[in-house]
Amino acid sequence: MSAFLGVEASLTGRRWVGPSAEAERLAEAMAQSGELPRELCAVLTRLGVAPEEAAAFLAPALRDLLPDPRCLRDMETAAARLNAAVRGRQRVAIFADYDVDGGASAALLIDWLRQQGRAATLYVPDRIEEGYGPNAPAMARLAAEHDLVVCVDCGTLSHEALAAAKGADVLVLDHHLAGETLPPALAVVNPNRQDEDGNLGHLCAAGVVFLALVEANRQARGGGASQPDLMGMLDLVALATVADVAPLVGVNRAFVRQGLKVMARRRRQGLRALADAARLDSPPTSYHLGFVLGPRVNAGGRIGQADLGARLLSTADSAEAEALAARLETLNTERRGVEAAVRAAAEAQAETRGTDGPLVWAAGDGWHPGVVGIVAARLKEWAGRPAVVIGFDGDEGKGSGRSIPGVDLGAAVQRLAAEGLLTRGGGHKMAAGLSLTRSQLEAAMERLGTLLGRQGSATGSAADLRLDGLLMPGAATLDLIGRLEQAGPFGAAAPAPRFALPALRIADCRRVGDGHLKLRFSDASGNGCEAIAFRAFDSALGAALEAHGGARFHVAGRLEINHWNGRTIAQLRLDDAAPA
Repeated sequence: MSAFLGVEASLTGRRWVGPSAEAERLAEAMAQSGELPRELCAVLTRLGVAPEEAAAFLAPALRDLLPDPRCLRDMETAAARLNAAVRGRQRVAIFADYDVDGGASAALLIDWLRQQGRAATLYVPDRIEEGYGPNAPAMARLAAEHDLVVCVDCGTLSHEALAAAKGADVLVLDHHLAGETLPPALAVVNPNRQDEDGNLGHLCAAGVVFLALVEANRQARGGGASQPDLMGMLDLVALATVADVAPLVGVNRAFVRQGLKVMARRRRQGLRALADAARLDSPPTSYHLGFVLGPRVNAGGRIGQADLGARLLSTADSAEAEALAARLETLNTERRGVEAAVRAAAEAQAETRGTDGPLVWAAGDGWHPGVVGIVAARLKEWAGRPAVVIGFDGDEGKGSGRSIPGVDLGAAVQRLAAEGLLTRGGGHKMAAGLSLTRSQLEAAMERLGTLLGRQGSATGSAADLRLDGLLMPGAATLDLIGRLEQAGPFGAAAPAPRFALPALRIADCRRVGDGHLKLRFSDASGNGCEAIAFRAFDSALGAALEAHGGARFHVAGRLEINHWNGRTIAQLRLDDAAPA
């Protein structure tokens, strides 16, 4: 396929790829038959939506997409045990992972219990001291003081730790890849167990917890008891789904779409305080969940106190929420500084090693384990390849990886652990964690690259920018953005629409913030378009646009609504440009 608009190498070094001729034909047919905007049909076609499915896809109903929770093994047992704890006024502890998914999962259970007059003990392990997942000492202490311990977003591979929980029942509500044998627990509810069919493998842990609460409510309803409000909890499920990079397909899409509506009501104290601390002055979108709110919730687990995020999401006290949000805001600022230093070193190292293979990786001494996952995500975006970043403390290394669609990183990492090339490793398709010694590093990364290469991680060009089509400035309206958002929310497995605007002149260009560019473009007819290029000077893009000299450029990016100083306008979030 020839390059879109003839752009073989843009200002950021990427080749532009547009829709195929077949995709354009299907989009045109959909536009004519469904009386939908051509641009929207191009996005629907790219997402694999058939013309006869378009109406239902644009208005997804959770009731139509929600699976029967009982299709997951151990679900009925887990739900019954939760209800028994409520009826028996038993002592419940929640052992949660320290990321957004773990915090949101814990908050779901705490909210559900609170609505029934029950409290729970929250336990989140310290990333540095205890590492990921349940450990034997902590589980033994919790079991000694509680009747039920629920592990959320962790526990599937924790055989020894769960065996230490003497005297208490243990439930595991998780989504990470399971091994051949399950840990000793009353119930292990996990769509990625090896004896599951995988149809719900795209759920994050909060999605699994939500289904468990749906089943618990169903069972309680059968016994005549009143049930907590679950629809009001979808803000937590939405946040976790996006922040954990779960694919926005099927019920996940409905979770996020409905959850954003719940979040816009600003009824959850923690999320309201967090949005205010982040100066979020517009209704939340999936972008805000992934890049504004999610990183702040994660900040405690990365470089601060591990349980801050979960406490924020679960608190019902406005003063506590404001204090926690302020602390997380400070930690997030500190995290950015730590991340920037590690990222610069990792990118330089990866570039020296090369980015053409199936895996991009970097490792360094003293790299904070709380930011290696973020840096891996940045490397993945930069190189278009699965990426792993590892920080060493002496001989011990802790790393994190991020993958690209179609490449199961978690399974590959788990295989390395089974082969003895890692001390520990696991995860899910899009993300994984690992531990290894310095002597294992080279062999492990070579083997991981081989396994990922067999999945096709190096078949596409790392320098491709995929576009949904052509757009003229006059068509970049608030109405079109609203129509495009009907095909969302956008995220993993459902990238946001991206269009190219051809042969535009720069009418205005000025630096704003920390290395961003605010621009206004116009075409030959005088139609204009506002644009913002974030971190423009991280590549040749910023300097070239700033020194435009009246030249014309093809520009590419995503349309968004910009609220500023009482104005609401359509804006292009500029991703790339090329001389016209």
